[in-house]
Amino acid sequence: MNRPYIFCHMMTSLDGKIMGDYMETPEGEQAGSVFYDIAFGKNAYYKHQGWLSGRVTTDDNFTFYEKPELDENAQKVPDGDFVAQPDAGMYYVSVDPSGNLGWKSCTLTYGDTTAHVLEILTEKASNAYKAFLRRLGISYIIAGETGLDYGLAMEKLKVLFHIETLMLGGGGVLNWSFIQAGMCDEISIVIAAAADGSTDTPALFSAKGNFAPSKALGFRLENAEVKDGGSVWLRYKMNQEGANAK
Repeated sequence: MNRPYIFCHMMTSLDGKIMGDYMETPEGEQAGSVFYDIAFGKNAYYKHQGWLSGRVTTDDNFTFYEKPELDENAQKVPDGDFVAQPDAGMYYVSVDPSGNLGWKSCTLTYGDTTAHVLEILTEKASNAYKAFLRRLGISYIIAGETGLDYGLAMEKLKVLFHIETLMLGGGGVLNWSFIQAGMCDEISIVIAAAADGSTDTPALFSAKGNFAPSKALGFRLENAEVKDGGSVWLRYKMNQEGANAK
């Protein structure tokens, strides 16, 4: 399959949570710096051209649940994909099947990293929403009729935007769905030496019906390193069964 190399890079608490008050502890803050430096620092381990998250993660961190400014009478846009910047260097890729995110700009900043916004839509996205993205200069691709076509989406990211390596950093459901679809090559986890005992915060992976089924998989440990603040960086590769999942 013609797709990028995909690694899932996440930070968790000792009990596997990807959000929560543990992040505000000194240990959590140090682990957060480790997490950032591995993927985005001056001497980053991964040399990727984009990172991908889902709609909820995007709203939580970048669009803050703003509504898109739609023109329901907008002229019909051309069919197919819209490539606003084919060689941006760094892309923020958001899976937004129906087209709901209220962007204000075609770029975003995370730490000292600036990225061009790139939306993955399905045929469910309205003409008004696609026209909205075009007005802002936001690239988008269409991948699937009502649900995400993983293979098509990843192929378009590589062919149209030259993304050779992609970081997966979604919520637990999106992360697990990519793994179950055979669209993840490596797991990178920074475990903070902290926890908060919360029972209602999301975990690293989460099953959700047919979208992300609860099928157990094994992983192969590649490396383990002790980092700042007592954090641990673990790298796993997919076992053959997981790598070939459909």
